[in-house]
Amino acid sequence: MPELPEVETVKRGLTPAMEGAHIERLELRRGDLRFPFPDDFESQVSGRTIIGLGRRAKYLLFDLDSGRTIISHLGMSGSFRIEQGPVTATPGDFHHERSKDEKHDHAIFHLQGEGGPRRVIYNDPRRFGFMDIADRSELDANPFLFGLGPEPTGNELSADYLAERFDGKAQPLKSALLDQKNIAGLGNIYVCEALWRAHLLPTRAAGTLVTKAGKPKEALNLLVSSIRDVIADAIAAGGSSLRDHIQTDGSLGYFQHSFSVYDREGLACRTPGCGGTVSRIVQAGRSTFYCVACQK
Repeated sequence: MPELPEVETVKRGLTPAMEGAHIERLELRRGDLRFPFPDDFESQVSGRTIIGLGRRAKYLLFDLDSGRTIISHLGMSGSFRIEQGPVTATPGDFHHERSKDEKHDHAIFHLQGEGGPRRVIYNDPRRFGFMDIADRSELDANPFLFGLGPEPTGNELSADYLAERFDGKAQPLKSALLDQKNIAGLGNIYVCEALWRAHLLPTRAAGTLVTKAGKPKEALNLLVSSIRDVIADAIAAGGSSLRDHIQTDGSLGYFQHSFSVYDREGLACRTPGCGGTVSRIVQAGRSTFYCVACQK
């Protein structure tokens, strides 16, 4: 699945082409993706203007002038491409070729805006992505968004907040960080990276980062800083671009080349002076990468 930095990269790539554009027509080439498209989806979207693009956790949000918001999830292989004028191929070099087979073009936004007409095309060979639509004022109650914790880059995420969530919990630290009710949008790759930066074992009980008085220990302060930094670095680099995911202009992000522990089993730990090697275990069906020498 694309993780938060990948989705943020897509949002930033789509914004110049979609924000402020008028949707002359939404064309759906099938009735469903992972789930059926909402009833009357084409008529609810066609003729509207996109007033803003946003992101919540791993969901893309397209705000319409009607007060409604399109909620889009990329799934495993979903991607958007922008076509304008005579150019039909997306520029850029990338390692895993994006599907250009039109049979996988499932939703096409025919747009008119500054710079002329364009098409924004959603392509998804595996069809694990989906689209929904809801009133903007009721997004927090939407089944996909309800109960999500604070964003890892937002001001609401703090050591005090996590101390309250983790207090008394025997749950492994990695599992606690992947719980979307605790923090929205954190995924397997960046949890591994943040725990390595904070020198914390993924198997450590979450409650051990909280004092008996319910206050955050210094290790929890360091973890919050590590989460913010690893997400910021990944967004700046354009996301990890693993497997099917590439940026909307067709180019890859390059953060995958600077992973410190993820997918580096058996290689030397990159902590200066550590001398340890990266190990791999499986937690809740997902690979966890960490250094047994410097993560405690």
